[in-house]
Amino acid sequence: MKSKKTLLIRIISIAVLIAIAAAMFVIGRGHTVYFDNKDLEVDGTVYEAPYQIEVFVNDESVAKLKSGDRGMVSTMGQDFSMVLHITPEKDAKKVGSAVALKLPYNLDGIILNLPALLGGAGEDVYLEEFIPAPVVEDADEEVIVTDEFEMPMGDE
Repeated sequence: MKSKKTLLIRIISIAVLIAIAAAMFVIGRGHTVYFDNKDLEVDGTVYEAPYQIEVFVNDESVAKLKSGDRGMVSTMGQDFSMVLHITPEKDAKKVGSAVALKLPYNLDGIILNLPALLGGAGEDVYLEEFIPAPVVEDADEEVIVTDEFEMPMGDE
């Protein structure tokens, strides 16, 4: 009787831990969101970047983007909301726009093209994965190999 009770408590404890881990995976997933204020042309449709966009996340200004700029913010969870203050042309009046998105949980870095997002483009147009450019080492640089006494080794 006691062994069945112990086994049941262990199984319930493991099930609770697995449920908590699954919830934390979805809720606590961190993302880096990059904002592009750049012109974009897709299938003949041109999304022109406004003069300036100021991005607010959680009532805090996280990026002030002129045309052609990129900004970023780190966020937790799948639900993402921001408020954009858009200045279409220099010295024009700002227009506000609230945006709420579901972020894909399988991507760490996400690029949002704001002109395409505001222009009503589909997610496949305004959202893409951020892939850092590989670091290329300079092949012309001479490498000097030294021993433990910092004396050059090899052909001299």
